[in-house]
Amino acid sequence: MRIKVFVQNEAGSNLKNYHDEKTFAFKFAKGVSRPYPFPYGFVIGTTARDGCNLDCYVITSRDISTATVLECEPIGLMEQFEDGIEDHNILAVPVGESAEVTETRETLVEFVENVLRHIKNKQIRAGRFLSAAAANEHIQGRADVELASG
Repeated sequence: MRIKVFVQNEAGSNLKNYHDEKTFAFKFAKGVSRPYPFPYGFVIGTTARDGCNLDCYVITSRDISTATVLECEPIGLMEQFEDGIEDHNILAVPVGESAEVTETRETLVEFVENVLRHIKNKQIRAGRFLSAAAANEHIQGRADVELASG
């Protein structure tokens, strides 16, 4: 399966950018306590349980700028719970690249469980890391339109 990912936050940045997820227009940015370990954004054409698009980490060593749209392939699903509510993350690579979820697990768990620690009454935790098949199923279940296989 191929997906399009809108990158909101660059790897290495301590800013969390917010965009209108339908028009991609920049809204505002807030500082976070840790730099993003990988480019982070959302899967275009999806709606998560929180009403936003599905969140996505792009596992790559390439520098990818904010507001870039990339064609990617899912490689895994990281369970995440924010204030007790499911807010899972798709793990994907740009088409033509490869990566192993096991190599990123520790980095992502450390980031997720500490990035929002400075926000009072905010609880976030990582859960299991699941397969590419689980990621594809999660995306299909949240797609606004049928996504092409690839």
